[in-house]
Amino acid sequence: MKKWKKVTASLMLSIVTLGSGMTFWGAPQASAAANAVPAYEVKFLAKPELVLNTDGTPRSEVIQTLGLNATARNINVEYFDTIALGLDQQGWNVRFRKKDDKNNYELTYKKRYPVMNGDVNAALTLANQEGFDKSDDNYEAEIDWGYGKQTLSFSNTKKVDTKATGIQLPSQSEALNMLLDKLPGKLKNWSSSNWGKQQLTQSRAFGPITFQRYEGTWNGQELTFEVWPIRNAAGTGIENIVEVSFKTDDAVAVSGLRTQLLQLMDNNNWLIPADGLKTQTILERY
Repeated sequence: MKKWKKVTASLMLSIVTLGSGMTFWGAPQASAAANAVPAYEVKFLAKPELVLNTDGTPRSEVIQTLGLNATARNINVEYFDTIALGLDQQGWNVRFRKKDDKNNYELTYKKRYPVMNGDVNAALTLANQEGFDKSDDNYEAEIDWGYGKQTLSFSNTKKVDTKATGIQLPSQSEALNMLLDKLPGKLKNWSSSNWGKQQLTQSRAFGPITFQRYEGTWNGQELTFEVWPIRNAAGTGIENIVEVSFKTDDAVAVSGLRTQLLQLMDNNNWLIPADGLKTQTILERY
């Protein structure tokens, strides 16, 4: 009996050894999925005092130069995290929003990775090692490219039908129940079993904030001009954060288009030469 066990163990060891370099008995050999292929979103901050009228709408010269529609879409948004910002500390953001022309709520779960020294491939490889690869069609990969830095993000957006009109949001508890109900597996079990569920269960809303989005066409690109009225650092009033952005799937053309938009804004003295931390600012101030 002992001799049979030794033979069996030896055979199993041989199978494992063979499997590391070749297929055994015709079994398919697993191969790692390729890195995700991201789209790009270029974002710049604009000087609110130079691009906005006193009522917060874009000035006529801004509308003309950027090819914007004069009518805005209103969007109401809030973020969910623990008081200690446990989700944010792990690179996760959970967002709940309602657009004025839609009959659904948008629930978005986003994981972010910093791009160090412009090395997009390194960020994609790290994300791949943590489960975000080309084969995962539940998440949209995107490089957010600002004034001085890039961030890789993976977003999973779910929609829940509603009869609510305009930008009306549900109560905080109702929104949280929807977010928990649609919670994707990657976040749910991020660092340990049910970690994400526990974090989200203990979360509260940061917001809500109603912002205006003006859409247009610039240089053949769909462009957006957003005005975010956010609580100021002192908590005594509101300050506008203005963001100009466009999206493209063209990894070759994006750099040239970004340079053109940057120069256009800089030439008009609209550009704030800094990166925006909009979500982070909201988490800190609300």
